[in-house]
Amino acid sequence: MAVLSDRLDHILGVKAAGALVDAFDMHTVEDLLRHYPLRYATQGQPLTEEAPEDGTHITVIGRITKAELRPMRNRRGSLLKVVLDTGTGRGVDVTFFNGDKVKYVVREGFRAMMSGTVNYWRPGRWNLSHPGYLILPESGSDDSVGTLTTVRGGGDLRGLAQSAKDSGGVDTAFLEREFIPVYPATAKVQSWDVLACVRQVLDQLDPIEDPLPEQVRAEHVLLNVSDALRLIHLPEQKADISRAKDRLRFDEALALQLVLAQRRHEISGRSARACPPHPDGVAAAFEHRLPFDLTAGQRQVIGEISADLAREQPMHRLLQGEVGSGKTIVALHAMLQVIDAGLQCVLLAPTEVLAAQHYRSLRGMLGELGTAGELGAGANATRVVLVTGSMSAGAKKAALLDAVTGVAGIVIGTHALIQDNIEFFDLGMVVVDEQHRFGVEQRDSLRAKAKAGFSPHLLVMTATPIPRTIAMTTLGDLETSTLTELPKGRSPITSKVVPRRQHPNWVDRAWERILEEVAAGRQAYVVCSRIGDDEAGTGKSGGGRAKSGNGAKDAPATQAVLEVFEMLRGGPLSGVRVGLLHGRLPAEEKDQVMREFTEGSVDVLVCTTVVEVGVDVPNATVMVIVDADRFGVSQLHQLRGRIGRGEHPGLCLLITDAAPGGSAMARLNAVAATTDGFELAVLDLRTRREGDVLGAAQSGTVRSLRLLSLLDDLEVITAAKEIAHAVVESDPGLVGHPGLAGMMHAAVDSERLEYLAKS
Repeated sequence: MAVLSDRLDHILGVKAAGALVDAFDMHTVEDLLRHYPLRYATQGQPLTEEAPEDGTHITVIGRITKAELRPMRNRRGSLLKVVLDTGTGRGVDVTFFNGDKVKYVVREGFRAMMSGTVNYWRPGRWNLSHPGYLILPESGSDDSVGTLTTVRGGGDLRGLAQSAKDSGGVDTAFLEREFIPVYPATAKVQSWDVLACVRQVLDQLDPIEDPLPEQVRAEHVLLNVSDALRLIHLPEQKADISRAKDRLRFDEALALQLVLAQRRHEISGRSARACPPHPDGVAAAFEHRLPFDLTAGQRQVIGEISADLAREQPMHRLLQGEVGSGKTIVALHAMLQVIDAGLQCVLLAPTEVLAAQHYRSLRGMLGELGTAGELGAGANATRVVLVTGSMSAGAKKAALLDAVTGVAGIVIGTHALIQDNIEFFDLGMVVVDEQHRFGVEQRDSLRAKAKAGFSPHLLVMTATPIPRTIAMTTLGDLETSTLTELPKGRSPITSKVVPRRQHPNWVDRAWERILEEVAAGRQAYVVCSRIGDDEAGTGKSGGGRAKSGNGAKDAPATQAVLEVFEMLRGGPLSGVRVGLLHGRLPAEEKDQVMREFTEGSVDVLVCTTVVEVGVDVPNATVMVIVDADRFGVSQLHQLRGRIGRGEHPGLCLLITDAAPGGSAMARLNAVAATTDGFELAVLDLRTRREGDVLGAAQSGTVRSLRLLSLLDDLEVITAAKEIAHAVVESDPGLVGHPGLAGMMHAAVDSERLEYLAKS
């Protein structure tokens, strides 16, 4: 018999287990049983009730009653037209395009299994086009006693045929099942190989002690875990699949919520320096000197953060809001409240361009309140310093001295702030801008720079809206504040897709629109997806057009920023001042170009995504994004937020070579149709793996959630959160709940758990 923790090589043998290790990194029985089917092939019987939907992948078993070779009409070759009798009173039409090759195998009178995609060539009549096939033994024949020794197959069923040849026969009894599981597979380990291993393990599996209390299972109408793991692989009826998924989905949600509940409990035990508001401090002076009124949303969030800072437990809050919603002012107000308490703050930015922009922006907003030690400084003034990796030695030394002596109340920088030799006098708060761009260890390193025995308050900001279920699951240890309204003075932005292949003259018109805006005294961005100095593997320094980075031979070429800069400067925009900005320029040059654009001495900035976040030039009204299909939905929304920040409306033009009816074009049209960041965030998450949203890319792990949808399973996540909170409150280390601790590590990979525990 077997238990979940048993090694697969002890159950399956060294050869089969080794193949699973190489293909899927499976080592234990539980690893294999949590490799759930992608879908289920169904028999032909249910097809009498209703016609399958177009595009549905189905598997049917029946007898071939007709196999007729017909010449193709418009080209050489023949079609094999087949009718498969499934015993339901109607035949299934099947077409093979390589008729001459399969006619000797797919023959009239044979019993066959066929797996393919439903196509409707004409209303009411569907067909399986070029399906995978397997010729089956006849019941009662010499070679059919549960085993098929001479297997003939093709297409996506070729793997089963190959398995039979390799093993000297394959058990075909499972082919009579109503639902046949189809697994994630590789070229070397086919779905049928996985199924054979699963069946062998299930035949030996002992009953599993369920970690979920019976009361919880009854309340949420959940199967026990033993039944769920069996039925997810070998369902007897359709309802078994959904019931099994409900239980295993709940396990995943509870595993994540247990991690976050432990994290919240650990944070609640930390100590922080209380920073109550001072009515006569620098924060109050800053608010008094603002030349505009704060929005109601900003005032509400400032109040929430202020209350957090006044407590002796560290604040742990996420501040999210639309591009241009005024997050920086809210964060600055919070930092000034901490400074009023005699402590220092750090603002961590993902790029040097953004760090420098924050430095200029905060200094500008503070005015004399940010010039402590200088002539004309305000009575309650503090000092703002910038630290980046590429600063000159003298400038960095002066900034570091201000940080360690406490002269600087606000220290702004990039990951250079995390270096071991940087110290603070008394760090009270860490603000992280665009938190998804930083690794967990980087944020922890900054928090560790506070005085012993205390944790700094933490505020993370993002302009990428996070749907509620995502926030509950990945950031559940943070309280969330959201800015939904835009400050007064923000202008509307219109977005248009420019299909370059279909309308090349529209691209010329895009450059003309830039010239018109510049003539009216305004400015523009032109954004490209890559720099061009051999980064895409072209071997050409200087940025010629290159293929996609994914290596696809037929992928459309992209235009590099170096190429576009030279083309525009010498052609359509030769009459205006064009600047170049990308991440590989020296820091001084990047800062100089950005300063010139901000001051208006550069009319058009040709750049990469270094301007994606934080850059604030109110006079910029036009953005042209070249090869826009190469950017994600949220990234396009972020980029677009760089315009329309002043009194004039913005125009964003999305140039693309994407096919008119393809998914990339649909994505761009969706971006152009709305400026609602939350709506676009949901779209973005639906078009990419949710594992990426969980931060798997940061932790280097593969997708850990198998069944739980972070967008659609709000009810499950909410229920799991309540249970996890109650369990951890009474048993923080899960010492008295070993089953739940084990389930937590089984449902979510260990590296991901470590990542979440640190985040």
